[in-house]
Amino acid sequence: MTALSVSHINKYFYEPVEFHVLKDISFEVKRGEFVAIMGKSGSGKSTLLYLLSTMDTNYEGRIAINDTLITGLKQRQLASFRNEHIGFVFQFHFLLPEFSVLENVMLPALKLKRKSKDEIEAKAMELLTLLGVKGHEHKKAAKISGGQQQRVAIARALINSPAIIMGDEPTGNLDSQNTNIVFDTFRQLAQEQGQTIITVTHDEEFAAKCDRIIELSDGAMV
Repeated sequence: MTALSVSHINKYFYEPVEFHVLKDISFEVKRGEFVAIMGKSGSGKSTLLYLLSTMDTNYEGRIAINDTLITGLKQRQLASFRNEHIGFVFQFHFLLPEFSVLENVMLPALKLKRKSKDEIEAKAMELLTLLGVKGHEHKKAAKISGGQQQRVAIARALINSPAIIMGDEPTGNLDSQNTNIVFDTFRQLAQEQGQTIITVTHDEEFAAKCDRIIELSDGAMV
């Protein structure tokens, strides 16, 4: 099953002069595939992730996620689609420091309002257990280590059972030990839960262990 289909994407910036930043990008990602997007600074990889994540809708071409064409949807529809179908893990965890670990993980599901609070809490605890952060659930997010915070961010990304997890340099702030833990977590999620993962990274060692590398150079696929 195809989790993501990208067809003939072209993207331009118009300020201060016209610049063709993404050039005829087409690829598919299967369900349960773990894909790295690589390229030098300025190659277009973060711009591409921004389009895939539905945050930027100003492009030519077509993007479909889980057989839903997202190109052309209105902002309100996209916001709802994002919350339900895409989980985000950034370089910085963006946890709310004054909230507990458990509350941080529950937030996107409480916003979606598809399940009761008790069901959401049970799912959050299941994820924290899976990610090795059980026992810290009632601590404030600011009071746990950087590696633990990033794993909590992954749990939060998973709470709505998204079609795809998108990572923007998710190990960029981590030491090698925690980078390996995050990689192993993603690998386990892909293999055991069929979770699709697409992550932009500069880390060649990290990328080499993924199922596939999509490499960009000057806005085009290599």
